[in-house]
Amino acid sequence: MIVRMVFQTTLMLAVMGAILFLAAGDWRWPQAWAYLVEVGLGAFLVSFWLARHDPALLASRLSSPVQPDQKPWDRIFMAGAGVAFIGWMALIGLDARFGWSHAPLWAQALGAVLIALCMVLVWRTFRFNSFAAPQVRIQADRGQRVITEGPYRFVRHPMYAGAIFYFLGSPLLLGSWWGLAPVPLFIAGMGARAVGEERMLRRELAGYDDYARRVRFRLVPGVW
Repeated sequence: MIVRMVFQTTLMLAVMGAILFLAAGDWRWPQAWAYLVEVGLGAFLVSFWLARHDPALLASRLSSPVQPDQKPWDRIFMAGAGVAFIGWMALIGLDARFGWSHAPLWAQALGAVLIALCMVLVWRTFRFNSFAAPQVRIQADRGQRVITEGPYRFVRHPMYAGAIFYFLGSPLLLGSWWGLAPVPLFIAGMGARAVGEERMLRRELAGYDDYARRVRFRLVPGVW
């Protein structure tokens, strides 16, 4: 499983790098290298931690994005999200090529901090929730239960909350103000997925209704 994790993570970084560098037309783009190093380092650290502490969750995260028990609407969502992500990376690369915008050094540093916060929140989520599969589905074979510890004490979808940091931090670290333009749509998409996921959880996971009444907010404490 370690070999598979290293291969898939390396492939992911290679694809992201190819999109960015081809769109930018310059493989020496320093912000892109900094971005890939930070994302890659975070991904490998979390994955190696999972390999040691929760190999079942790592296997779930490495599984096919399409699963037999996955909700059909989520398959469509994930396909659309993949296309949107590729387009987003290409937009940021084109911004670097044509100089449409340029985020200053302080904004790039802020972007690196936001990405790091995302990685920490993802790790905290994995630490407490062994059922954090990438697909919207009930893992009856693993005895899925409601998680109320760790970051789940504050929001019902801490991984989605962490993704907000990633969506904001990535274009900043890459020096692109234009890369922030699609972020509200990405956040709205995550919100819609969270609502759909909760409908499933309320119907199919015992105790989720009670948990949702105790923890009022989905993504951002005090907001929504």
